[in-house]
Amino acid sequence: MSREGVEHALRARADERDRISGDLLDLESHTTYQLLKGASLRGETERRWAAAQEALARLWGLNDAYRAVLRDAEQIRAARTRPGADQLAALTELLAGASVVLKPAAKPVEQRSLLPQTDERLTLDETVARMDAAFQEVTAALNDIDAKWNALLPRLDAADADLRRIRELERELGESAAGLAAHEAELGRMRAAVVSDPLGVAIEQDLDRLAGLLTGAVAELELAVVVKEEFGRRREDLVAALDQVRAAESEARLAHGAVVVKIALPPQAQPRSRVDALAAALDALDVAADGWVLRGKRLAELESDARKAAEQAQATAKALYGLVSRRDELRGRLGACQVMAVRKGMAEDPAASALFARARALLWTAPCDLTKAAAAVEDYQRAIHGGRS
Repeated sequence: MSREGVEHALRARADERDRISGDLLDLESHTTYQLLKGASLRGETERRWAAAQEALARLWGLNDAYRAVLRDAEQIRAARTRPGADQLAALTELLAGASVVLKPAAKPVEQRSLLPQTDERLTLDETVARMDAAFQEVTAALNDIDAKWNALLPRLDAADADLRRIRELERELGESAAGLAAHEAELGRMRAAVVSDPLGVAIEQDLDRLAGLLTGAVAELELAVVVKEEFGRRREDLVAALDQVRAAESEARLAHGAVVVKIALPPQAQPRSRVDALAAALDALDVAADGWVLRGKRLAELESDARKAAEQAQATAKALYGLVSRRDELRGRLGACQVMAVRKGMAEDPAASALFARARALLWTAPCDLTKAAAAVEDYQRAIHGGRS
């Protein structure tokens, strides 16, 4: 190797050494690496990290041997301003030859031999390649463990936050959520498993289920707090809503009374009142011993039931009055058909006249059977149109 080649190789190796040293320092300062150094690991994670530590030990051993060769080369180069042939030969051997000497690793006694074990010799490039392989093994383990922790620990933290929020809401309401102690214990077991063996746990489905339960409990308790704060006002609104139900049901009864004398109605058309049952439910809500969670649900159901009862009663009244409008519409249609019969010269036709008389009798009879009357009008219309509707 020429003087220029030696100078270039020394500079390149010095840069390489500094870069490797920086990477090793970054590795040791890695957050997950620091956590794993003092962690009590189990299962698959313990096995994976033990293998990574063996790779790390090999890496440091290789690095020490690598640096020792570079130190020797730098000392030889520093000894003379202009290295001679002997120095260049020595430097060439160190920088390009198999100059890195690795002593045989110590083995357990059951794996030893009484025969002498030879040293292994590597070039600097071979040494760097082995260091890189060991470095990749360590960082792969770190990345896999870190990925599992990053995926699961924030979710466990969020579940813990939900637990704390539930405790706060319990104190605010003065009541306890069902099964919370069991959820707390289960969450603790999950966290311990994730911390000690992130690579070996499979808690995703259980965590999904538990997180859903806790999120639901938070929502229920927050709603219960709102119910507790707004109960007085919402009760007054319910009383007003029940008055609207009474008014709507009264209108439905009036409509039934007015229509039943004009239109034949089946027994089930008689409006049924729900207001008394709703009022009783409201009274029961006032004296309920249940917690605010159930009370809130019942209050919401009662508000919905009151709204639906009023809407149903209003729809019933509208439908009943609509029957009278339907009768009047059939009367008008019959009259129009009669005019058409006169124009066609069928006014005196016996068959058509009989159909007209039957339809008119049905429509002007009280109470009117709308089904029969509509059929009769249809028959008369077909007769005057030659069998077409």
